[in-house]
Amino acid sequence: MLRQYSLLDKCCLGFDQALRALTSQMQVTDKPYPAEKMPEAELNESEQKHAAALMRINHAGEICAQALYHGQALLSRSVEIQQKMQQAAIEEGDHLSWCQQRIEELGSHTSYLNPLWYSGSFCIGVLAGMIGDDWSLGFVVETERQVIRHLDGHLNILPSQDLRSYRILQQMEQDEAHHRDEALACGARELPTFIKAIMAMTAKVMVKASYWI
Repeated sequence: MLRQYSLLDKCCLGFDQALRALTSQMQVTDKPYPAEKMPEAELNESEQKHAAALMRINHAGEICAQALYHGQALLSRSVEIQQKMQQAAIEEGDHLSWCQQRIEELGSHTSYLNPLWYSGSFCIGVLAGMIGDDWSLGFVVETERQVIRHLDGHLNILPSQDLRSYRILQQMEQDEAHHRDEALACGARELPTFIKAIMAMTAKVMVKASYWI
C-alpha cells in the first residue's frame, strides 16, 4: 500500500531534494560512468576551459531538470505520474553526477548560480503541476526536446579529442529521448508556441550565464 503524504510532508521532502541536488547528494541509479573507459585527452588550456564551461552548462541544465521534476511531482494529481516524475529525477541525478565528475576532471567548478536555476525551475514545475498532469507532461516533452537540441550542439563544438565529455553527452542524449518518449506515451499535451519560445529564451540566459559563472 502506498503511503499518502500531506502537503507539509511533500514540502519537507521537496526541501530535502533541493539540498541534495545543490550539494551533490542527489539520488542516482548507479549507472556506470559513461566516460570510464575513454582515454583522457591532451587539451591545451583554452580547450580545457571551453570543455569545462560546456559541461558546466550541462550540469546547470540538469539542476534545472531536477527542480522541474521535483516541482511537478509535488502537486501532481496522479500517484502514477508522481512516481514517474520522481524516477525521472533520479535518472537525471546520474547526469548531474556525471557532469560534475567531468567538470572536476577538467579542473573547473559548477555554476555558482545553481541555486537560482533550481528555484526558478522548481517554480515552473509547481505551476505546471497545478495546471494539470497533461500540461505538466507537456513541459517535460518540450524541455527534453530543447535539451536534446542543446546536447546536439555541444557534441559539435566540444574539442574533437575530448572523447570523455563526448561519451557522457551521448549517453545523456539517449536518456533524455527516453524521458521525452515516456512523457508522450503518458498523455502529454503539446504546449502553445509562445510558451515554447519563453522556455527557449530562458534556456539561452542560463546557457550564457553558466558558461562563465
